[in-house]
Amino acid sequence: MAAVNGLVTAFARVKVVPFARKSSFGIRNGNVVPSYGNSRRVGPRRSVRCEAGVDVEVKAVARASSVNALEQFKISADRYMKERISIAVIGLSVHTAPVEMREKLAIPEAQWPRAIAELCSLNHIEEAAVLSTCNRMEIYVVALSWNRGIREVIDWMSKASGIPVSELRQHLFMLRDSDATRHLFEVSAGLDSLVLGEGQILAQVKQVVRIGQGSGVLGKNIDRMFKDAITAGKRVRSETNISSGAVSVSSAAVELALMKLPKSQCLSARMLLIGAGKMGKLVIKHLAAKGCKRIEVVNRSKERVDAIREEVKDIEIIYRPLTEMLASAAEADVVFTSTASEMPLFLKEHVEVLPPVSEAVGGVRLFIDISVPRNVGSCVSGLEYARVYNVDDLKEVVEANKEDRLRKAMEAQAIITQELKRFEAWRDSLETVPTIKKLRSYADRIKASELERCLQKIGDEALTKKMRKAIEELSSSIVNKLLHGPLQHLRCDGSDGRTLDETLENMHALNRMFSLDTEKAIMEQKIKAKVEKNQA
Repeated sequence: MAAVNGLVTAFARVKVVPFARKSSFGIRNGNVVPSYGNSRRVGPRRSVRCEAGVDVEVKAVARASSVNALEQFKISADRYMKERISIAVIGLSVHTAPVEMREKLAIPEAQWPRAIAELCSLNHIEEAAVLSTCNRMEIYVVALSWNRGIREVIDWMSKASGIPVSELRQHLFMLRDSDATRHLFEVSAGLDSLVLGEGQILAQVKQVVRIGQGSGVLGKNIDRMFKDAITAGKRVRSETNISSGAVSVSSAAVELALMKLPKSQCLSARMLLIGAGKMGKLVIKHLAAKGCKRIEVVNRSKERVDAIREEVKDIEIIYRPLTEMLASAAEADVVFTSTASEMPLFLKEHVEVLPPVSEAVGGVRLFIDISVPRNVGSCVSGLEYARVYNVDDLKEVVEANKEDRLRKAMEAQAIITQELKRFEAWRDSLETVPTIKKLRSYADRIKASELERCLQKIGDEALTKKMRKAIEELSSSIVNKLLHGPLQHLRCDGSDGRTLDETLENMHALNRMFSLDTEKAIMEQKIKAKVEKNQA
């Protein structure tokens, strides 16, 4: 790895200061997976006074360093080529981390493009995508190097959240290539959700693609993987019964609230909803389906509440502006919170001054918080007359319906396996494209050289335009006919595993016969692009 170490050293001279890292391990489902320790910046700070002079010097060093790094890389690239470019997912979910940690890592949709751009600027990350919901925060990447790429992403997560890597690694899971792809397909199908089979996650996976395409930040591999995940999610829901009778986070929140209220008061309790977004709207729908007749909704805009009122006719919806939130909470027995606020809306000092609720509803005000980051501070839990439940507490409701849907999930796995094979075949077939281009370029260079020699021998005086055109067409025809067979054996639609294996064998044979060395050339090109990007 001397070449890569030299490359990293070159980066360090230009913009990146070396990091000291300590390796350790994390665990997912009982499996040991590598993780990495804290990083700290070392090296002197630059003086403002000598900034201009240093800039000139740094640019000169940068050019020399980048050239030197590439030369070192070319010498030892063979060792680096043994490590195939990997698709990876690094993240945490409701299954591996508490809400206290997930909320620190949560990234609002509006910031996804910026986060992806930052991830792609890392030395060993080529493509990236972010999937951040109330139940998970996952980063999908195409890494030029598995170990280095994972380390860089974990460091980025630590810096973005303020969570030390030593603490973060205890809750992270990391999956590679087909395991990472299968995980995304299962997520899209609702198989990895807290509420098995829930449909909202498919819409969130679609949103990753929509935002990525709109901002142009998704790479070819990640884009295709997410689109195939959407296909898998749709097929699972249409070809199995996994979503029949399934509950969502919002419906589970309603079920939990009704479980905690006295049965005689379930429908007469005073309900308040803070936030009228997608999940808030579902809360209203499920309350109406349970027979609740009235709910107050606090929201920033009245128009959204009016639109919900037009759609849901079976319940009286009363709008309250955000300025009346605390006053509305004082009159409520159950408070649902579902906003995108990054700061808590209810703290201990807000709740302890609220008037007590009636003994008929248990004498305790319920806060059902389905937001991540949380809208209700954990300090409220210590109050005698308040009970706070967050998304992690919904497991109590979910377990009641889980066993039946687990049987249905086995049917879904067969569909996911089919879609996984299709994606893997597409990805494998991409390996032949550089060889096809290199072989064509190699043949065209020989044709152009030999054609020029032929035309020089004939001479311009004896050569008419018609003769020149005929000779050029003849040479092109010969090349095309000679390349037809080899190129046919390099093309594969990826639908036949045996044919694909043969295609890859043919590709390696042609690379050896014609010294095309496409893998090394591609890696050099990618590393060069990273060097130039970091210089800029």
